[in-house]
Amino acid sequence: MDANEILDYCLAKKGVTETFPFDNETLVMKVGTKIFLLMGLERQPLGVNVKTDPEWSAELREQHPQITGAFHMNKTHWNSVSVDGLKRELIFKLIDHSYELVFKSLTKKVQSEINDLI
Repeated sequence: MDANEILDYCLAKKGVTETFPFDNETLVMKVGTKIFLLMGLERQPLGVNVKTDPEWSAELREQHPQITGAFHMNKTHWNSVSVDGLKRELIFKLIDHSYELVFKSLTKKVQSEINDLI
């Protein structure tokens, strides 16, 4: 799996925008105004940071050495995921989960505006 695949998958979701607020190497994906994924484009192996439910985070970290607490982020809610060696289905599931958690945290008005997008 490469960065373009992850980018395309994220951009196919409603209300998603891509930005580079920190530097030219850290791609930030947002739904509404909130971050749901960060990806270091120069990082090798390729990795992403995603938000996860704390209970699932603990389970994921126990089962997969590629998943750890996210650097510079709240490690209870954010995981760093090295995509090497993980099934693409799991990576997509993690992206979906992060998107859904962040989407649910948006105001009802913003959620409605996003849902009304074609």
